[in-house]
This record gives sequence, structure tokens and C-alpha cells, in this order.
Amino acid sequence: MADCDNALNVVVLDFETTGLSPSYGDRAIEIGAVKLKNGEIIETFQELMNPGFPVNNFIAQYTGITNSMLKKARRCNEVMKSFAEFLGDSNFVAHNASFDERFLRSEFEMISRYSIPDYTCSMLCARRIYPDAPSHKLSSLVSYKSIREEDSYHRALQDSIMTSRLWTTMINDIREKYNTGIISFSMMKKLSRMSKKNMDSFFRIHP
Repeated sequence: MADCDNALNVVVLDFETTGLSPSYGDRAIEIGAVKLKNGEIIETFQELMNPGFPVNNFIAQYTGITNSMLKKARRCNEVMKSFAEFLGDSNFVAHNASFDERFLRSEFEMISRYSIPDYTCSMLCARRIYPDAPSHKLSSLVSYKSIREEDSYHRALQDSIMTSRLWTTMINDIREKYNTGIISFSMMKKLSRMSKKNMDSFFRIHP
């Protein structure tokens, strides 16, 4: 299997944003990402992003990112050009990936990059791998699996680090439960979309 399809060779990313959707004019205000090689973090990326307008009090309190912090930051387009080089053509993972994918695609389009690499969602995978977890929020899954925590949530780099630890834990749990070898990214993507009841048969068919 090519290294690029190894599920442990991915970029794990997270955005903090001004709101819920770029369709409403929302922009990214921070991006954090880690690059994994065989499940180990080999490189990180983190930067605040000035959206060109002030954030509201709710977002400032939720993320801890204030307008005074953003005034000193580079504009979104500049940051995303740097991140595009960091990401390259790596597959990527995010928790609640549909949210992050929308912002990544929107911010990339603003720098005239109209395609993004393949991606999948750690939250959807966790719903299939850990159906008995009390919640599939990132913080709850980290507690459920007794994963070593970072100092805080709702900052992009900390959340991407925690997501990467959850991601590698899920893959190791699959390998142990089903006695599999290397897990491919394409297998994890299929897993995120399948019915929970088909889990066992899936890994019997795809050892």
C-alpha cells in the first residue's frame, strides 16, 4: 500500500471561525494542524487569521481569540497560502469534518485554489467504532478513551492534536480487535459512511 493511503500518514486540522458557515460570510480566524507519519506528529502548523472584520463577543469568549489578537495577525489569504504548502496533497482528517471542509474549501477558493485533498471525519468513524460512548464530541471521546489531554479546547492546534490522538487510538483499536495489518485511509473513509451493523463484516472482507 502506498504511504499516501496509510491512515496514519495524514494531516489533522481544525479551524476556529467567526460563525457556522462561509455561506453566511463567516471566515476562519485560526487554523491548527498536525502532520502525522506512521501515527507520530512530525510537523505542526498554527496561525491566527485576520478576517478583516471584528468577531462578536460570543466567539471571543468561546475561542479565547480577541479582536486585539486578530489585529496583529496576517490576513486569511496570506495564511492560507502558507497552509496550502503545508497540506500539499496529503489526505486530511477533522472532527466534524464537514464543518472544516467547508471553510477550507472557501478559504482556498479565495486564493484561487479550487480543489482540496481527500478527507474523512474522525467523529463519524468514532460513532461506528465506539457506539457505546456517552457522546461523540471530541472532549467526551478523549475522556472515554483516557487519552492524554492538552491544556484547552476550542483553540485550533490543541484540538487538532487531540483529534490526532483520537485518530491513532481508533486505528490501533481496529487493528487489535480485528487483527488487521496496516489500515488504509480509503478504508477509514468507507467506514465513516457505512452502517454500524456492517462493521464486523467489513473488516472480515477487508482484513
